[in-house]
Amino acid sequence: MYLPKQFDHPQHACAIMREHPFASLISNDDEGFPFVSHLPFKLIEEGGQPTALLGHCARGNAHAQYLQQRPQALVTFMGPQAYMSPAVYPDLQRVPTWSYLAVHARVEARILEGEEAKDSMLKQLIAEHEPAYAAQWRALPESYTQGMLKGIVAFELKILNLQTKVKINQHRPESHVAMHAVYAQGNSQEQALALWMQRLGLVA
Repeated sequence: MYLPKQFDHPQHACAIMREHPFASLISNDDEGFPFVSHLPFKLIEEGGQPTALLGHCARGNAHAQYLQQRPQALVTFMGPQAYMSPAVYPDLQRVPTWSYLAVHARVEARILEGEEAKDSMLKQLIAEHEPAYAAQWRALPESYTQGMLKGIVAFELKILNLQTKVKINQHRPESHVAMHAVYAQGNSQEQALALWMQRLGLVA
């Protein structure tokens, strides 16, 4: 992605991926055109570093085939985003823009074969999003769970490269106080950006 130096913040990649796990998996189809699946992912970290993503798709989704044929793919995560008015500046020679956080992960896929591997992957997703559901999943009839497992293709995506963009006007300090005040009173996306401004130390 286009990544000016002032917006390059690799140290925040894990936080963005953990807090916004529903991402876009992008591969090329058999004609070379981008094919996109919107999926939740579990981030795997080792020593505080992001190493892999766990996920799955429906067996009928062509993406499963594309990952086997062409293992390298792209996963994009989008954090909070919102419009920014030029009114936050003390002068009038400004234009509107958009604030946002994004992570692009170049990955290499490995298909997880067997029901045990799929079940392990699902349990990690359950633990991430609804731990209390684990008991219900274990209590379901085996005939049902086996059918569900057969209906999905699970995969591990090894992270080869990450790009992390945090674009919150950090190179324009004269706008920070007014910008934070506007975002803090806005909708949920804007309020999330206001919190990120604090995390970055742009405002007290």
